[in-house]
Amino acid sequence: MPGVADRVVVVTGAGGGLGREYALTLAREGAAVVVNDLGGSRDGTGSGSAMADQVVNEIREAGGRAAANYDSVAEPEGAENIIKTAIDEFGKIDGVVSNAGILRDGTFHKMTYENWDSVLKVHLYGGYNVIRAAWPHFREQSFGRIVVATSTSGLFGNFGQANYGAAKLGLVGLINTLAQEGAKYNIKANAIAPIAATRMTEDILPPEVLKNLTPEFVAPVVAHLCTEELADTDSIFIVGGGKVQRTALFQNEGVTFSAPPTVDDIAAKWSEITDLSAAKQAAFNLR
Repeated sequence: MPGVADRVVVVTGAGGGLGREYALTLAREGAAVVVNDLGGSRDGTGSGSAMADQVVNEIREAGGRAAANYDSVAEPEGAENIIKTAIDEFGKIDGVVSNAGILRDGTFHKMTYENWDSVLKVHLYGGYNVIRAAWPHFREQSFGRIVVATSTSGLFGNFGQANYGAAKLGLVGLINTLAQEGAKYNIKANAIAPIAATRMTEDILPPEVLKNLTPEFVAPVVAHLCTEELADTDSIFIVGGGKVQRTALFQNEGVTFSAPPTVDDIAAKWSEITDLSAAKQAAFNLR
Protein backbone atom coordinates (compact mmCIF):
# COMPACT_ATOMS: atom_id res chain seq x y z
CA MET A 1 0.00 0.00 0.00
CA PRO A 2 1.32 3.47 -0.84
CA GLY A 3 0.59 4.98 2.59
CA VAL A 4 2.93 7.96 2.91
CA ALA A 5 5.82 6.38 1.01
CA ASP A 6 7.59 8.96 -1.16
CA ARG A 7 5.29 11.72 0.06
CA VAL A 8 6.71 14.98 1.41
CA VAL A 9 5.18 16.21 4.64
CA VAL A 10 5.88 19.36 6.66
CA VAL A 11 5.50 19.01 10.42
CA THR A 12 5.56 22.31 12.30
CA GLY A 13 6.72 22.42 15.89
CA ALA A 14 8.51 19.12 15.30
CA GLY A 15 11.54 19.71 17.50
CA GLY A 16 10.08 17.97 20.54
CA GLY A 17 7.07 16.28 22.08
CA LEU A 18 4.24 15.30 19.78
CA GLY A 19 5.69 17.00 16.71
CA ARG A 20 8.95 15.10 17.04
CA GLU A 21 7.09 11.80 17.23
CA TYR A 22 4.94 12.74 14.23
CA ALA A 23 8.08 13.45 12.20
CA LEU A 24 9.82 10.25 13.27
CA THR A 25 6.77 8.11 12.53
CA LEU A 26 6.15 9.67 9.11
CA ALA A 27 9.82 9.14 8.21
CA ARG A 28 9.71 5.50 9.31
CA GLU A 29 6.69 5.05 7.05
CA GLY A 30 8.66 6.35 4.07
CA ALA A 31 7.82 10.04 3.92
CA ALA A 32 10.37 12.79 3.47
CA VAL A 33 9.83 15.20 6.35
CA VAL A 34 10.49 18.90 6.78
CA VAL A 35 11.12 19.29 10.50
CA ASN A 36 10.12 22.83 11.37
CA ASP A 37 10.82 24.26 14.80
CA LEU A 38 11.58 27.79 15.93
CA GLY A 39 13.51 26.34 18.85
CA GLY A 40 11.87 28.58 21.42
CA SER A 41 10.50 27.94 24.89
CA ARG A 42 6.99 26.82 25.74
CA ASP A 43 5.73 30.41 25.84
CA GLY A 44 7.17 31.15 22.40
CA THR A 45 10.17 33.20 23.48
CA GLY A 46 13.65 32.49 22.18
CA SER A 47 14.82 30.59 19.13
CA GLY A 48 17.48 28.18 17.95
CA SER A 49 18.30 25.40 15.55
CA ALA A 50 19.26 22.60 17.94
CA MET A 51 15.80 21.05 18.39
CA ALA A 52 14.99 20.69 14.68
CA ASP A 53 18.53 19.58 13.85
CA GLN A 54 18.42 16.82 16.44
CA VAL A 55 15.23 15.34 15.01
CA VAL A 56 16.58 15.55 11.46
CA ASN A 57 19.72 13.73 12.58
CA GLU A 58 17.64 11.01 14.23
CA ILE A 59 15.68 10.48 11.03
CA ARG A 60 18.76 10.43 8.82
CA GLU A 61 20.65 8.07 11.11
CA ALA A 62 17.71 5.66 10.82
CA GLY A 63 17.93 5.83 7.02
CA GLY A 64 15.12 8.32 6.48
CA ARG A 65 14.91 11.62 4.64
CA ALA A 66 14.50 14.91 6.46
CA ALA A 67 15.38 18.59 6.27
CA ALA A 68 15.31 21.20 9.02
CA ASN A 69 13.59 24.57 8.98
CA TYR A 70 13.68 27.16 11.77
CA ASP A 71 11.13 29.75 10.59
CA SER A 72 8.20 30.99 12.66
CA VAL A 73 4.75 29.92 11.48
CA ALA A 74 3.31 33.11 12.96
CA GLU A 75 4.47 35.19 9.99
CA PRO A 76 3.43 34.63 6.34
CA GLU A 77 7.03 34.98 5.17
CA GLY A 78 8.17 32.27 7.57
CA ALA A 79 5.40 29.93 6.41
CA GLU A 80 6.31 30.52 2.76
CA ASN A 81 9.89 29.61 3.57
CA ILE A 82 8.80 26.41 5.32
CA ILE A 83 7.04 25.23 2.16
CA LYS A 84 9.96 26.47 0.05
CA THR A 85 12.23 24.21 2.10
CA ALA A 86 10.09 21.22 1.11
CA ILE A 87 10.17 22.18 -2.57
CA ASP A 88 13.90 22.94 -2.59
CA GLU A 89 14.91 19.80 -0.69
CA PHE A 90 12.43 17.24 -2.02
CA GLY A 91 10.78 18.76 -5.09
CA LYS A 92 7.20 18.90 -3.84
CA ILE A 93 4.85 19.21 -0.85
CA ASP A 94 2.14 16.62 -0.20
CA GLY A 95 1.06 17.21 3.39
CA VAL A 96 1.05 19.66 6.27
CA VAL A 97 0.80 18.73 9.93
CA SER A 98 0.10 22.03 11.68
CA ASN A 99 1.36 21.25 15.15
CA ALA A 100 3.38 24.29 16.27
CA GLY A 101 2.06 25.87 19.43
CA ILE A 102 2.79 27.88 22.54
CA LEU A 103 1.07 28.33 25.89
CA ARG A 104 0.38 31.57 27.71
CA ASP A 105 -2.30 30.55 30.16
CA GLY A 106 -4.22 32.83 32.46
CA THR A 107 -7.78 33.46 33.56
CA PHE A 108 -9.76 35.67 31.21
CA HIS A 109 -9.96 38.66 33.55
CA LYS A 110 -6.15 38.68 33.65
CA MET A 111 -5.62 37.92 29.95
CA THR A 112 -3.43 40.56 28.34
CA TYR A 113 -3.77 41.47 24.69
CA GLU A 114 -0.18 40.37 24.12
CA ASN A 115 -0.85 36.87 25.48
CA TRP A 116 -4.11 36.60 23.54
CA ASP A 117 -2.53 37.78 20.31
CA SER A 118 0.64 35.70 20.60
CA VAL A 119 -1.23 32.43 21.09
CA LEU A 120 -3.65 33.09 18.21
CA LYS A 121 -0.78 34.08 15.92
CA VAL A 122 1.09 30.82 16.46
CA HIS A 123 -1.84 28.38 16.54
CA LEU A 124 -4.55 29.87 14.33
CA TYR A 125 -2.62 32.25 12.09
CA GLY A 126 0.23 29.76 12.01
CA GLY A 127 -2.10 27.06 10.72
CA TYR A 128 -3.51 29.43 8.11
CA ASN A 129 -0.09 30.68 7.03
CA VAL A 130 1.49 27.27 6.41
CA ILE A 131 -1.58 25.67 4.82
CA ARG A 132 -2.12 28.73 2.63
CA ALA A 133 1.46 28.50 1.39
CA ALA A 134 0.99 24.81 0.53
CA TRP A 135 -2.53 25.15 -0.91
CA PRO A 136 -1.62 26.13 -4.52
CA HIS A 137 0.69 23.11 -4.74
CA PHE A 138 -2.04 20.80 -3.43
CA ARG A 139 -4.54 22.11 -5.99
CA GLU A 140 -2.09 21.90 -8.88
CA GLN A 141 -1.14 18.29 -8.18
CA SER A 142 -4.66 17.22 -7.10
CA PHE A 143 -3.38 15.84 -3.83
CA GLY A 144 -2.97 17.20 -0.33
CA ARG A 145 -3.27 16.07 3.24
CA ILE A 146 -3.84 18.52 6.09
CA VAL A 147 -3.82 17.68 9.79
CA VAL A 148 -4.32 20.47 12.30
CA ALA A 149 -3.75 20.12 16.03
CA THR A 150 -6.91 21.15 17.81
CA SER A 151 -7.46 20.47 21.51
CA THR A 152 -10.07 19.37 23.99
CA SER A 153 -9.55 22.87 25.43
CA GLY A 154 -11.06 24.23 22.23
CA LEU A 155 -13.72 21.55 21.84
CA PHE A 156 -14.93 21.62 25.44
CA GLY A 157 -13.18 24.54 27.16
CA ASN A 158 -10.56 24.58 29.90
CA PHE A 159 -10.15 26.96 32.80
CA GLY A 160 -7.42 29.52 32.15
CA GLN A 161 -7.07 28.80 28.45
CA ALA A 162 -9.40 31.24 26.70
CA ASN A 163 -6.72 32.22 24.17
CA TYR A 164 -5.58 28.65 23.51
CA GLY A 165 -9.13 27.28 23.32
CA ALA A 166 -10.29 30.00 20.92
CA ALA A 167 -7.32 29.37 18.61
CA LYS A 168 -7.77 25.61 18.68
CA LEU A 169 -11.46 25.68 17.86
CA GLY A 170 -10.73 28.22 15.14
CA LEU A 171 -8.61 25.56 13.45
CA VAL A 172 -11.64 23.25 13.37
CA GLY A 173 -13.59 25.95 11.57
CA LEU A 174 -10.72 26.22 9.11
CA ILE A 175 -10.61 22.52 8.22
CA ASN A 176 -14.41 22.41 7.92
CA THR A 177 -14.16 24.84 5.02
CA LEU A 178 -10.92 23.45 3.55
CA ALA A 179 -12.52 20.01 3.35
CA GLN A 180 -15.27 21.45 1.16
CA GLU A 181 -13.05 23.62 -1.00
CA GLY A 182 -10.45 20.91 -1.42
CA ALA A 183 -12.80 18.02 -2.18
CA LYS A 184 -12.48 18.11 -5.97
CA TYR A 185 -8.69 18.36 -5.70
CA ASN A 186 -8.29 15.26 -3.49
CA ILE A 187 -7.33 17.44 -0.54
CA LYS A 188 -8.33 15.97 2.82
CA ALA A 189 -8.40 18.17 5.92
CA ASN A 190 -8.79 16.73 9.41
CA ALA A 191 -8.13 17.69 13.02
CA ILE A 192 -6.60 15.79 15.89
CA ALA A 193 -6.96 16.61 19.58
CA PRO A 194 -3.97 14.87 21.16
CA ILE A 195 -3.66 14.04 24.83
CA ALA A 196 -0.02 13.35 25.61
CA ALA A 197 2.81 13.99 28.05
CA THR A 198 4.90 16.82 26.61
CA ARG A 199 6.41 20.06 27.87
CA MET A 200 3.05 21.66 26.99
CA THR A 201 1.23 19.46 29.52
CA GLU A 202 3.90 18.62 32.11
CA ASP A 203 2.45 20.94 34.76
CA ILE A 204 -1.21 20.61 33.75
CA LEU A 205 -1.78 16.88 34.31
CA PRO A 206 -0.59 14.82 37.32
CA PRO A 207 2.48 12.55 36.85
CA GLU A 208 0.49 9.34 37.32
CA VAL A 209 -1.70 10.35 34.37
CA LEU A 210 1.13 11.61 32.18
CA LYS A 211 3.09 8.34 32.36
CA ASN A 212 0.39 6.60 30.31
CA LEU A 213 0.03 9.39 27.77
CA THR A 214 3.07 9.03 25.55
CA PRO A 215 3.24 10.66 22.08
CA GLU A 216 3.77 7.21 20.55
CA PHE A 217 0.05 6.53 21.00
CA VAL A 218 -0.87 9.59 18.92
CA ALA A 219 1.63 9.63 16.05
CA PRO A 220 0.27 6.64 14.08
CA VAL A 221 -3.12 8.34 13.80
CA VAL A 222 -1.50 11.50 12.41
CA ALA A 223 0.50 9.42 9.93
CA HIS A 224 -2.66 7.63 8.80
CA LEU A 225 -4.36 10.98 8.20
CA CYS A 226 -1.53 11.79 5.77
CA THR A 227 -1.86 8.60 3.71
CA GLU A 228 -2.82 8.36 0.09
CA GLU A 229 -5.67 5.95 0.87
CA LEU A 230 -7.38 8.21 3.40
CA ALA A 231 -11.05 8.73 2.60
CA ASP A 232 -12.02 10.77 5.66
CA THR A 233 -12.12 14.54 5.64
CA ASP A 234 -13.69 17.22 7.83
CA SER A 235 -13.28 14.97 10.89
CA ILE A 236 -11.99 15.47 14.43
CA PHE A 237 -10.21 12.75 16.39
CA ILE A 238 -9.37 12.75 20.11
CA VAL A 239 -6.34 10.54 20.68
CA GLY A 240 -4.38 9.63 23.78
CA GLY A 241 -3.38 6.82 26.11
CA GLY A 242 -4.33 4.14 23.60
CA LYS A 243 -7.83 5.43 22.87
CA VAL A 244 -8.80 6.85 19.47
CA GLN A 245 -12.18 8.58 19.28
CA ARG A 246 -14.01 10.56 16.65
CA THR A 247 -16.03 13.53 17.85
CA ALA A 248 -18.53 15.64 15.92
CA LEU A 249 -21.18 18.32 16.26
CA PHE A 250 -24.75 17.12 16.73
CA GLN A 251 -28.10 18.89 16.39
CA ASN A 252 -31.67 18.01 17.24
CA GLU A 253 -34.79 18.49 15.15
CA GLY A 254 -35.54 21.68 17.04
CA VAL A 255 -38.81 23.57 17.01
CA THR A 256 -40.26 25.39 14.02
CA PHE A 257 -42.54 28.38 14.59
CA SER A 258 -45.05 29.36 11.89
CA ALA A 259 -44.83 33.00 12.95
CA PRO A 260 -42.25 35.05 14.82
CA PRO A 261 -42.45 33.70 18.39
CA THR A 262 -42.85 35.73 21.54
CA VAL A 263 -40.43 35.35 24.40
CA ASP A 264 -43.12 33.35 26.19
CA ASP A 265 -43.45 31.07 23.15
CA ILE A 266 -39.70 30.36 23.31
CA ALA A 267 -39.87 29.72 27.04
CA ALA A 268 -42.78 27.30 26.59
CA LYS A 269 -40.81 25.26 24.05
CA TRP A 270 -37.38 25.62 25.69
CA SER A 271 -37.18 22.05 26.99
CA GLU A 272 -37.90 20.74 23.48
CA ILE A 273 -35.44 23.17 21.90
CA THR A 274 -32.64 22.04 24.20
CA ASP A 275 -33.39 18.30 24.18
CA LEU A 276 -30.52 16.41 22.50
CA SER A 277 -31.77 12.89 23.23
CA ALA A 278 -32.54 12.24 19.54
CA ALA A 279 -29.84 14.48 18.05
CA LYS A 280 -28.06 13.51 14.83
CA GLN A 281 -24.70 14.51 13.43
CA ALA A 282 -24.87 18.03 12.08
CA ALA A 283 -24.32 18.75 8.39
CA PHE A 284 -25.22 22.38 7.82
CA ASN A 285 -24.94 23.74 4.29
CA LEU A 286 -26.64 26.81 2.89
CA ARG A 287 -26.11 25.75 -0.72
